[in-house]
Amino acid sequence: MCSVRSFVTDDLFNFNHVNLDLLTETYNLPFYLRYLAQWPEYFLGAQSPNRECMGYIMGKAEGEGENWHGHISAVTVAPRYRRLGLAAMLIKYLEDITEEVHDGYFVDLFVRMSNLLAINMYKKFGYIVYRQVIGYYAAEEDAYDMRKAMTRDKEKKSMIPLDHPIYPEDLECD
Repeated sequence: MCSVRSFVTDDLFNFNHVNLDLLTETYNLPFYLRYLAQWPEYFLGAQSPNRECMGYIMGKAEGEGENWHGHISAVTVAPRYRRLGLAAMLIKYLEDITEEVHDGYFVDLFVRMSNLLAINMYKKFGYIVYRQVIGYYAAEEDAYDMRKAMTRDKEKKSMIPLDHPIYPEDLECD
């Protein structure tokens, strides 16, 4: 059992154990604070009954026109709370916010090409590999840009994969 609630500044002092996974990106404090200030509706935490951080998701709304979308910047669950459906629940919250609050066309995320567990999990949730981004992770590893269309994208144009890889400088949004 857990509760999902808005992430608050104090949570930044209690989530380090969630970020210990080698595949979880850990950012600097100003990065987290920027998300809390600009997109608080997209920054959610799952909390156990004893108030331990079980996991979190942070994202943002970005783009223009038919490229207006929600973006998952990070989603992670502490090792002891994995395989309970928390990631699915957090991602669903973000998708609902993208549709109901921001009226986005799709949700996207970037994932290391070597992170097969995450890639398969996202595919299970309806995401497809839209394109490969060469050198996305500090020029050391490529990423997949994965997408899931929201109801606004009736023709699912956002899910037509590109047939060629791109470089980080070619990305439309930052």
